[in-house]
Amino acid sequence: MRNDDFSRLEINLTNCLGNYRYFRSLLKPETKMLVLVKANAYGHGAVEFASMMESAGADYLAVAYPVEGVELRRAGLKTPILVLTSGTDFFDEIIDNGLEPGIPNMYTLTELCKVLEKRGVQDYPVHIKLDTGMHRLGFMTSELPELTTFLKSCKTVRVQSVYSHLAAAEDPESDDFTLGQIEMFRKNAGTVSEAVGYRPLYHILNSAGIERFSQWQFDMVRLGIGIYGISAIPGRNLAPVASFKCKILQIKHLGPEDGTIGYGRFGKIAPEGTVIATIPVGYADGVDRRLGNGAASFLLNGHRAPTIGNICMDMCMLDITSIDAEVGDTVTVFGEEPTATELAGILGTIPYEIFTSVPRRIERIIVKP
Repeated sequence: MRNDDFSRLEINLTNCLGNYRYFRSLLKPETKMLVLVKANAYGHGAVEFASMMESAGADYLAVAYPVEGVELRRAGLKTPILVLTSGTDFFDEIIDNGLEPGIPNMYTLTELCKVLEKRGVQDYPVHIKLDTGMHRLGFMTSELPELTTFLKSCKTVRVQSVYSHLAAAEDPESDDFTLGQIEMFRKNAGTVSEAVGYRPLYHILNSAGIERFSQWQFDMVRLGIGIYGISAIPGRNLAPVASFKCKILQIKHLGPEDGTIGYGRFGKIAPEGTVIATIPVGYADGVDRRLGNGAASFLLNGHRAPTIGNICMDMCMLDITSIDAEVGDTVTVFGEEPTATELAGILGTIPYEIFTSVPRRIERIIVKP
């Protein structure tokens, strides 16, 4: 069922492919591209977005959890899929669906090998995660001797790649730290390669790293927030891929005698009267309650309409007193204007949270302008 009459997240194919080509232009022709589609493709729709990336030529996709990878396989995606947080409870599902687990520690590796041995599987592709300073997941330098000793004698797995994650690649003040991470990664990845007797793929650059440290692209890069339209370089405006839109449900002309607007009576009617438009998005749709009471304004017929009153669960109200509008007109919550970055600034957060807050009940629609 199409949800156009209520709310939808429009995915602009042209902008998406333009962003992909931009990042591709920063790389050598032989460098592989992994695209992150975890968290429902950062809120953009996992199956829809992954399909676009597969068609665009992505060499790898990456998800956070096994269930996300299984969803993509069931949808027919054929591209190799790296599961960044494989855990230890779903190895059978990972194997059955041809997913490739990230391995951050010896416990995960040994538990996987037990399952592989039981199933009689050899040379299963795995990705070794190194901790070079993020200190979230991954093998520390002190743990490499145990890892390499195990890998030398293990026949059940084959190391497809060795990777790490940059903690602050977007921050020029942290460049010395970032370069230190890269050097540690280069050295420790080499230790793993020497132990297994072959050269796996190396990758450490995220979106910010691709833009600011492309000389360290190694064999593959991981494109995340950049493909969705957010650049790490101030002033470089990538094309927004997602536009969160809805249509006006009702318009009311209110006078001072009508009292107040919304829950808690926080919406105040002007002495000369206020015209409001009610739209079908609320905090259950990712429109944070802190955007209410005029904190944010959305685009309507070329004008910005501020919120009025508290944001409700499924709806909110806009002050359209100075805007010509009718029921059924389209309102843009975020997209080219306002941008997700603008809303993130109001909330003191990052665009990632704006994107991923849009729930699955909002239909994702691919548009080709």
